[in-house]
Amino acid sequence: MIWDVENETMDRGQLQQLQLARLQQTLKNVYQNVPFYREKFDQLGIKPEDCRTLKDLSRFPFTVKTDLRDNYPFKMFAVPRSKVVRVHASSGTTGKPTVVGYTKKDLDTWADLVARLVTMVGVTEEDVAQVCFGYGLFTGAFGLHYGLERVGAMVVPTSTGNTERQIMLMQDFGTTTVISTPTYAMHMAETARKMGVDPAELPLKVGLFGSEAWTESMRAELERVWNLKATDNYGLSEIIGPGVSGECMYTNGLHVNEDHFLVEIIDPETEEPLDYGQGGELVITSLTKEAFPIIRYRTRDITVLNPEKCECGRTTVRMRKVSGRTDDMLIISGVNVFPSQIESVLLDVDGIAPHYKIIVAKKGYLDTLEVQVEPTEKAFTGQYKDLQLLEETVRNKLSSVLSLSAKVKLVEPGSLERFVGKAKRVVDNR
Repeated sequence: MIWDVENETMDRGQLQQLQLARLQQTLKNVYQNVPFYREKFDQLGIKPEDCRTLKDLSRFPFTVKTDLRDNYPFKMFAVPRSKVVRVHASSGTTGKPTVVGYTKKDLDTWADLVARLVTMVGVTEEDVAQVCFGYGLFTGAFGLHYGLERVGAMVVPTSTGNTERQIMLMQDFGTTTVISTPTYAMHMAETARKMGVDPAELPLKVGLFGSEAWTESMRAELERVWNLKATDNYGLSEIIGPGVSGECMYTNGLHVNEDHFLVEIIDPETEEPLDYGQGGELVITSLTKEAFPIIRYRTRDITVLNPEKCECGRTTVRMRKVSGRTDDMLIISGVNVFPSQIESVLLDVDGIAPHYKIIVAKKGYLDTLEVQVEPTEKAFTGQYKDLQLLEETVRNKLSSVLSLSAKVKLVEPGSLERFVGKAKRVVDNR
């Protein structure tokens, strides 16, 4: 089943004409309305009208995450703030998030794009869809929520946590579609078994899993444990959120919604464009966003593009499941975490020395984060409760900045490794 037959099965020549027209309009829009892009274009001596073919896009500048942070909060918007009806945000390398905005039309487009993705995996108005993503500034929950409603599914917005209740509602509501990170899905399966419930006996038919990289081995395990079809979908808040691409039932690559997003693959070192079939960094340009259009955004995600028509009938290019990232960002339980974020928190806490160690591991199928820190000498007051309070203070501040829970361990002063040169503070044991 195809949600938007006209655009998802369009002849590629016709599609490229549509992309070029929308790209030219987007370039004019950002040049006129976003000072950041006007300055960038002027520095390169390039104007929007210099884009006469899709290949000409390679002459235009990249956008990177630090650009968004440097223009915090609303300087990247291409419309007046009065036209922005919602904002979402994701983590940056400091305590400030990267903020994205949506007009009413953007939200309508977003719902329609997600409707395409959920239809790809067979979700209809007959389904009960349980959204186990956290609701808030994170785009995942709201993006999937409104797309599922668009196709007529009954949405159960359970959010994350309270896992036993999640299982109870799956039983009572007859949930057929689950939306979560792959690791949380595995944790829910473990919890179900502890409750005496066989997850394979629940009425689930399909899982829409995302927000973290996962392997084909994980797919096989999810399908075995839950007796469902496990599918991947991809999106970034900087682009729109979920709705950029997703797998169909053939699970042979993620279909990119190319009438709304122009995708390139570049060599992350030379920044030169690569051909179809070559692995490199994914770069995305939005073609229809009103509030927050973005030009040549470097996702840091490594993938390969395949333009061949899929067995499902769709003609849109497919991207291989993301195999890794070009930077040092950690993804912990679906949340983007930068070591510099943790450092900024620790350095702001009185009584904590500037020495720390970050340990990432797995407990069962869930990611865990432990931060080992050294108290300063003045933190030792002789009262154990004071050390407990210090530990709690660090834990609460980390939770506020990272939007996830971390174990904080106070260790003996001088016990953590000191470095000459670049410090290696992260140990990833997953």
